[in-house]
Amino acid sequence: MTLNVNALRVFLAVVEQGGFTRASATLHLSQPAVSKAVRGLEQSVGMPLLERGPRSVHPTEAGLALLERARELFAVERTAEEELRALRGLERGVLRVGASTTIATWLLPPILGAFQARHPGIALRVTSGNSRRVARSLAQRRLDVALVEGPVEDPRFEVEPWRDDDLMIIAPPDHPLAKRGRRVSLAALAREPFVMRERGSGTREVAEAAFDAVGLVPSVALILDSTEAVKQAVAAGLGLAAVSRAAAADQLALGRLTELPVSGLSLPRRLSILRLAGRRQSAPALAFERLLEEG
Repeated sequence: MTLNVNALRVFLAVVEQGGFTRASATLHLSQPAVSKAVRGLEQSVGMPLLERGPRSVHPTEAGLALLERARELFAVERTAEEELRALRGLERGVLRVGASTTIATWLLPPILGAFQARHPGIALRVTSGNSRRVARSLAQRRLDVALVEGPVEDPRFEVEPWRDDDLMIIAPPDHPLAKRGRRVSLAALAREPFVMRERGSGTREVAEAAFDAVGLVPSVALILDSTEAVKQAVAAGLGLAAVSRAAAADQLALGRLTELPVSGLSLPRRLSILRLAGRRQSAPALAFERLLEEG
């Protein structure tokens, strides 16, 4: 039995994207071509690899076994590409940067600009997502530089502190707790609805850890997958939220949000550079990290 590597790549995309349509868009192939590649792979191995539903697909037991090997294979491929890029130095190449949402939106742009000015031959490819997604992409060697907001405890990674960015509790300026003009008690905070980020968000992990430390169990009224959406929801009166001080600065300056100082609640957090343990870094990645240290 000989596996077709291109078909294996298509199979991996179908599983990771959750369906044939999204995989075809990611791979820039027609949907019939994607379906044909997966059918051919199934014929090659002699058993079904996917359970096909009306709106989603799921790997079979054989598909799961092949999926892990496919990921290993393409991780090796990316390692080879990285080593070749490293030999080219800083004259040309691609640097793939992944950052969690707050960092990508409010802290990263000036650093990207400075890097591009110093190394115009290096093309930047920037992606953002929650901390869990960024860590997963790094583990799959889809990133050269990874920046996260939440705590990461995983032996696959080296974590280097980058900078501090505390969270704060925000509310609309006309909120009753904001009008009091004094610090808010934990008991008063517990009675308020909260707008939260999704599971896997570094902001949410830090906030929940701080709440747990003081015995605060917030009432979650709404879950959103971006900090900007959270801020807009709070400004619209849908609840309070814990967000990055850097992320809230623009709306605080415009008077659309206000900070609620809370007695007995501390929300410190550290932003970190995440590296894959034992991985050789490329020259562009090292140059980018030097810029992060400067900033």
